[in-house]
Amino acid sequence: MSRKPARMIRAVRGQATTRREYMGGVPASRLTQFVIGNKTAKFPIQLSLTTNEKCQLRHNALEAARISANKALEKNIGSANYCLHIRVYPHIVIRENKQATGAGADRVSQGMRRAYGKPVGTAARVKMNQILMTLDTTEQFLAPARNALWKASMKLSPSCTINVIKGAELLH
Repeated sequence: MSRKPARMIRAVRGQATTRREYMGGVPASRLTQFVIGNKTAKFPIQLSLTTNEKCQLRHNALEAARISANKALEKNIGSANYCLHIRVYPHIVIRENKQATGAGADRVSQGMRRAYGKPVGTAARVKMNQILMTLDTTEQFLAPARNALWKASMKLSPSCTINVIKGAELLH
């Protein structure tokens, strides 16, 4: 697991590292479920959570947002009255050049020599105004659904906007 805070990974810098076959091994993404709730029903209202800035989102932040939204939805709406889709996938491999600390670390550590770094996790690279999650529900559950997406946005580092589309079953 990464020891460094998310603010060090958040900015989009340089070329993306996605070729896993060239690396020793990449930790599995914590984000495992991408569609939650009632997967078969058609719902008339669709809410979407979009980012307001370009950044990278770590896989554990996306999973925390999914869990937060799902818990709020199951508590207030019930699992048969919504369908939540996660629209981004963490492809980017996060690397970290781990430094030795403590007594005698200067004799053990290599510093910046061969500082490519070891894979410690994955992240999703998102653009400005990109949709992160979509939530399908009915008219009567609009307020709790909006609240659930707001709770999910609190787990993510960029500021987010919630958009509502009525008549969403016509789009599918």
